[in-house]
Amino acid sequence: MFEQAAYNICCEWGAQGASLLALSCEVVIVVDVLSFSTSVEVATSQGAAVYPYRWKDGTAARFADSVSAIVADGTDERGYRLSPASLQSLPPQTRLVLPSPNGAEISLATGHTLTLAGCLRNRRAVAEYAMGLGERIAVIPAGERWPDGSLRPCFEDLIGAGSIIECLRGSRSPEAESARAGFANARDALLELLGNCSSGQEKISRDEAGDLVLAASLDVSDGVPLLRDGAYRRVT
Repeated sequence: MFEQAAYNICCEWGAQGASLLALSCEVVIVVDVLSFSTSVEVATSQGAAVYPYRWKDGTAARFADSVSAIVADGTDERGYRLSPASLQSLPPQTRLVLPSPNGAEISLATGHTLTLAGCLRNRRAVAEYAMGLGERIAVIPAGERWPDGSLRPCFEDLIGAGSIIECLRGSRSPEAESARAGFANARDALLELLGNCSSGQEKISRDEAGDLVLAASLDVSDGVPLLRDGAYRRVT
């Protein structure tokens, strides 16, 4: 019933949607525009390996030690954190643990299904690569969290998912077509709308407006991050 089985291009929210659609789709594309998937694109385009991790707590450091990586939690002098702008000068071959309760959790919910990280920056490249991997593709907008931890569907991930869906060939579920239409309506004012939406206002309040500029840059990257052996790495 909820697998959108009659369609090639599917769309559903969050980790539960990802785990369900991963059972019947050949590829899952994780979309967390502000900031996980945009951070992954920026980092992997510089040659980094990015390990998604669910929790922003002390266990992240222990996990990083286990994979010989550093944690992007903003606690050391390098300032790496869940912010695309903070990752623009990563040295090649950096191994980075990126804690995120949204994009990372979804990345780890897809099981053995091929998983890509997509955003506005690399949406066309990711779509083309995904179509080379399989005919049935799930696009998963991550969403944010309400204070009680429940999923908060958000504007930026809806249009991010829609931007990728626009580039995918095949029959679209109503959910996928709705996301595509949302992107089409927003295309001409991406930076303005990202800045005015709730998540964008939160970014601005944390002096992270630079992330909005990076996130709103459409089709500027041909980098495709593929999750393999626990980390995202650029494959094209």
